[in-house]
Amino acid sequence: MHPSVSLAPAAYQRLLKLLACSTAPFCEHHVMREVEAQLDAAKTPWCVDEHGNRIVGVGSVREYRALLRQHNAEPVRFFIAHMDHPGFHGVEWLSARRLAVRWYGGSPLRHLAGSRVWLATAEADLGQGKLGKPILNSGRYAIATAEVTLDKDCIATHRPAANKLYGGFAFRAPCWKQGQRLYTRAADDLVGVFAILETARSLRAARRRGGDVPFIGLLTRGEEVGFVGAVKHFESGYLAKAKRPLLAVSLEASRTLPGAVIGKGPVVRLGDRRTVFDAGGLQVLSQLAERVLPAAHQRRVMDGGACEATAATAWGIPTVGISIPLGNYHNEGYEGGPDCARPRGPAPEFVHLSDIAGELTLCKALMRSNLPWADPWKTTRDRLQKNARRYRRAF
Repeated sequence: MHPSVSLAPAAYQRLLKLLACSTAPFCEHHVMREVEAQLDAAKTPWCVDEHGNRIVGVGSVREYRALLRQHNAEPVRFFIAHMDHPGFHGVEWLSARRLAVRWYGGSPLRHLAGSRVWLATAEADLGQGKLGKPILNSGRYAIATAEVTLDKDCIATHRPAANKLYGGFAFRAPCWKQGQRLYTRAADDLVGVFAILETARSLRAARRRGGDVPFIGLLTRGEEVGFVGAVKHFESGYLAKAKRPLLAVSLEASRTLPGAVIGKGPVVRLGDRRTVFDAGGLQVLSQLAERVLPAAHQRRVMDGGACEATAATAWGIPTVGISIPLGNYHNEGYEGGPDCARPRGPAPEFVHLSDIAGELTLCKALMRSNLPWADPWKTTRDRLQKNARRYRRAF
């Protein structure tokens, strides 16, 4: 890796706090509290839209609209990451310690019965249990329903209503480090959330000077079931009324694939499973990566899954992506490793710390002023014209 790419100790501790947060689709309460605490500590403004998404970089919806309606050629960089991870919701109590659950999002498909799971409510982490009677959905790409038998010490006092409980796969700890790898319940997409918080933190000095800070971070809910938080935000019309250019930057932890190797740097994501991204924006991003991470970045269409860039593209927003290569995507043991009992069974996701540090470097570089957004292909055009002149006598 490039020697300058490393994660500062204080930033590392903030990352660990995020990765320790319990989360599932529409049950992002613990993540939201940690996000708000980190933003307040950094004196970074934030607000909430009507769907519970956190908007980073502005202190109110009114301020958000004002930023977008400025007549300014400098595009607003609109960073997007999601606060949820696949998991289950409680449905009904079947007995004193047996809970029927419904799964939301992707999941492993094999070796499920007997797997350890954690449980939480919006207020607190409760403990653990064991998964039983898993039934796959009709497409056979994820769990549909199951039962969870709670450990005897999981709920010490009053038993919550079934629909107040949620959870996901449990491992030796919410997060632990081995070498430069971080193993965790949910790197997807809490690492992306972290990158937005750290990018916002890096803009603090510019914000104090009172100039234009063309940054928005959107931390969304319910991404794992069809980008629901992002879609609701786009439908609300904030971006449709923008007077200045926009560039959406999707931040994801994406399934590692050939050509996108864990530990070789963040990936300039050229597209996802559903679409390719904006060519002009990707040209600027690629040029930046060559400058700031010359030996520590990768380029690939990350088509192991889809991401919120697809939603942004569908709403007409020019979009690029940066991905962290992810092992054991959606807790399925593709790559195996610690706490993966059997191949393709439940396993902790894992990422590389230097990839995360590289992502922060690239995000901060994207906030530089006077990048060639208006004519991203000028350098390429100049080079091609120079080459063509060499052959003028051949015509």
